[in-house]
Amino acid sequence: MPIGIDDFATIRSDNFYYVDKTGIIKELLNNWGLVNLFTRPRRFGKSLNMSMLQRFFEIGTDKSLFEGLEISKDHELCDKYMGKFPVIAISLKQVNGTSYEKAEENIWRVIKSETRRFSFLLESDRLDEEDKKDFRNLRNGTSLLDSSLYDLSYLLFKHFDKKVIILIDEYDTPLQKAYENDYYEDMVILLRQIFGYALKSNQSLKFGILTGCMRVSKESLFSDLNNPKIYSMVNDECDEWFGFTDQEVRELLDDNGLGQYFDITKDWYDGYRIGVTDIYCPWDVINWCNQLLTSSDKTPENYWTNSGENSIISRFAWMAGDADRYDLEVLSEGGCVDKELNFEQTYQDLYRSTDNLWSLLFTAGYITQRGRNEDGTWRLAIPNREIRKVFADQIRKWFMEKMEGGLQELYKAFDRGKAEEIEKCINACLKESISFMDGGNTEEQKESAYHALLIGMAKGRKGWVVKSNREAGKGRADIILINRMKQEGTVIEVKHTSDGRNLQSKAEEACQQIKDMDYTEYFLGFQINKIEEYGIAFCGKTCKILKK
Repeated sequence: MPIGIDDFATIRSDNFYYVDKTGIIKELLNNWGLVNLFTRPRRFGKSLNMSMLQRFFEIGTDKSLFEGLEISKDHELCDKYMGKFPVIAISLKQVNGTSYEKAEENIWRVIKSETRRFSFLLESDRLDEEDKKDFRNLRNGTSLLDSSLYDLSYLLFKHFDKKVIILIDEYDTPLQKAYENDYYEDMVILLRQIFGYALKSNQSLKFGILTGCMRVSKESLFSDLNNPKIYSMVNDECDEWFGFTDQEVRELLDDNGLGQYFDITKDWYDGYRIGVTDIYCPWDVINWCNQLLTSSDKTPENYWTNSGENSIISRFAWMAGDADRYDLEVLSEGGCVDKELNFEQTYQDLYRSTDNLWSLLFTAGYITQRGRNEDGTWRLAIPNREIRKVFADQIRKWFMEKMEGGLQELYKAFDRGKAEEIEKCINACLKESISFMDGGNTEEQKESAYHALLIGMAKGRKGWVVKSNREAGKGRADIILINRMKQEGTVIEVKHTSDGRNLQSKAEEACQQIKDMDYTEYFLGFQINKIEEYGIAFCGKTCKILKK
């Protein structure tokens, strides 16, 4: 599996598994614009596709890289376009300056690196000495940054007598970092100039392609461009070329002898709707297949959510009012909500309202669309098990921060050993929460969510040793607490019911399980002065606690 490899030539020449996405070439050429922008979430194959496009179009390409792939069947198209154009290909994903000066330096480094691929221009018979002087200045970073791509495209066009294709990967990363580090306006001006020179009224340009996570508003960044052609998450055109389709995942699993894992793969990593096509996150699928092939652990992991920052969800929860929190509850429980989406924003707009945050959650890949309503709103849902889990984790983090003061009362109630007070404190906290705890398809999954919530609450107490699912007596106790200051022990067993009328009986069942399984034997060998046993039953935002 090509883990972390986004160079097309490496994947093909070194025999890594490749899911054929070369069909995008034909679709682009049949309906291309002068400037084409693809927006997709992180880890959806943008960089690999850009690398593939570069290898296909670039003069001097190794045509054997495409043997056996879909595009190779169209001989007329390949004869006309494969290896026929000079290509400038840059990625801005590493532009991460803490100041404008650092960011500008990083962009120059990217462009100088690309320029050095064309050192043959210094020997070109078609360039005069003034042209070659301009090229040296580009290579050394001593010319004007704002016109650098334009100047390079002119020199390549003059040398090859062929118009140039410009590929810019992760075009919006410098803007995100600029917003985070408070030099956003300066970066907008710089990128507007670079893109304006390179992609508008450039007689050396065949066409340009940009990729990014977000469609930055035309007025902010693309005001100097004539209507770039947008391929967003809701457009039907080219909807299947970023991410994996259902059939591609079936083939990938079957090719690697993993066909029996299709259902769990679909449950965890499918569910994105791009245009009218259901799509899997490719980063997830590739990593999951690699795990299945190399590890005895067959438990799915949160690969995509672990590859980036997820604080947007907890930030949303802090900003949300009652209506938005209710919508988060609906999403977390597997439902859909109807929202207007704004596909053109600036980074400065994102956190000004929860309306904008809904759009950001969508473009960033945390929610997906299930169709459009007659009034223009979109039906939105959480795509799969992986994202539902990150919602739960991030909302739980928000919940713990929000409940910090109330938790002190909970700890005092535990110190007093008063089940009624503990129950009152937890119920008060649950009423302020978002109902993500009741998610999952089985009782075990639902109990695990409440279990995790109690663990988070307990870990906020200094002086408590918190153990989860530890072997004790004849089984595994849900939660074991040790108060090191008082040398006291606590055993907690958690139950869930979908019917609030059963809370009492479920709490009694939990207490009986502690007794029957001898969980208190865990404390043998410890100097424990007192042991308390609690059975806790949950239903939605209500709990019942019994003490033995």
